[in-house]
Amino acid sequence: MKHEMSIEDNFYGAATVGERGQVVIPAEARKKFGIQPGDKLLVIGHPAGSGIMLCKIDEMRDFFAAMLEDLKRIESKVEDSDIEKVA
Repeated sequence: MKHEMSIEDNFYGAATVGERGQVVIPAEARKKFGIQPGDKLLVIGHPAGSGIMLCKIDEMRDFFAAMLEDLKRIESKVEDSDIEKVA
C-alpha cells in the first residue's frame, strides 16, 4: 500500500527571521534535502502572495531541464500524430 504524504511528513519546525533578514533552516530539513553551507537557494514567492519557497538552484535547473525534455517528447508525439495543436 502506498503511503500518502501528509503535512506532518514535510514539517521541519519553525524559523525566526533575524534583524538582517536571515533565516536558519532546521538541521533535519538541511540533511534531508542535502543543503550544505555555500549552496545557492532561490527564493520564490507564492503566486498568490501567501508565502515563499526555497529551492536549490541546481535542483531547479535539473527540474526545468527534465520538463523541457518531456515537452520535446510530447511535441514530437503531437507532430507525428493526427492530434491538432492548440495555439
